[in-house]
Amino acid sequence: MVTILVATTSDPASINPANALLAMPGWVPAPSLSQQGIKSFSNQNVRLLHHDKSIVEEDDLDRRWEEATGEAVDEVIFFSKHTAVSNRPALTVHPIGIPHLREGDVPPQGGRPGWAAPPDPRMGPWLRHLKKLAQSHNLVPEFEITLEGTHHGPITAKPTMFLEIGSTDEYWKRQDAAQVMALLVWEGLGLGGDDAIGNWGRDNDKKKVLLGIGGGHYAPRHMDIVLKEGVWVGHLLSGYCIPMEDPSQSKVNGNTDGIGGTWKQSIKVAFEATKSAFPGGEVLAHLDHKSLKGWQKNAITAYLGELNIKIGKPNDFI
Repeated sequence: MVTILVATTSDPASINPANALLAMPGWVPAPSLSQQGIKSFSNQNVRLLHHDKSIVEEDDLDRRWEEATGEAVDEVIFFSKHTAVSNRPALTVHPIGIPHLREGDVPPQGGRPGWAAPPDPRMGPWLRHLKKLAQSHNLVPEFEITLEGTHHGPITAKPTMFLEIGSTDEYWKRQDAAQVMALLVWEGLGLGGDDAIGNWGRDNDKKKVLLGIGGGHYAPRHMDIVLKEGVWVGHLLSGYCIPMEDPSQSKVNGNTDGIGGTWKQSIKVAFEATKSAFPGGEVLAHLDHKSLKGWQKNAITAYLGELNIKIGKPNDFI
């Protein structure tokens, strides 16, 4: 089983961490996708791919690698830039997917409507390790260390996460931020000889997994829990990812049939993708109650019951 890392030369926040990683020992060329315009390098059970398109455009790299090499892919990790209206410097980790879009919708940043990749189980442990690395390299408090909600593509089938540097050109080019992201991957995958960080199969003595529902894009109430040691996290559905249309709002009493929007589809897809990424785990929904109106909480709670998904409190995940 191999881990695929993906970077694009068109984005300094993507290629700079990749180049910093390649400067570390053990890498050799592995030209398996060269005919597709993709450079690749190998180090133990890790494969680093370079292409020159937008990071969200190259779909199915996991399948394409398997077909080209015969190697089974375990996970896919992307380096990318992060943009934000605030322009605040940030280092972020997030799962990918657009489970709330309807068939026929045009995805704004890759992916397929109604799809979500399995979330990489390493996200929670790596977020905590990223915070330690950023602190030790004096990037905090200048840089915010944060999760993001599930969004954008490209399409993958294996557990996936994005590692991003934000939020403007000045910070995308910061070599100290690139070095921290490279170290996160180097140490997180155990390339230096120490144990890898966040292996679900080995570290799953606590088998509860957080599925975040509601809240803003940076999932602050979910992140408060994920920053605690031993917590595992799957998909994070921000408010925009659970669109709910209800003309009678306050009149809804546990009946979800009258509420339009793709919120049910989004929750179901995110739950199934999360469950597939954590075999043997119990996925619990964590609701950002303050972000949801009463009728929304009632409807979501009722639908979670239909899917047999339990709602977890903060202490349930620790």
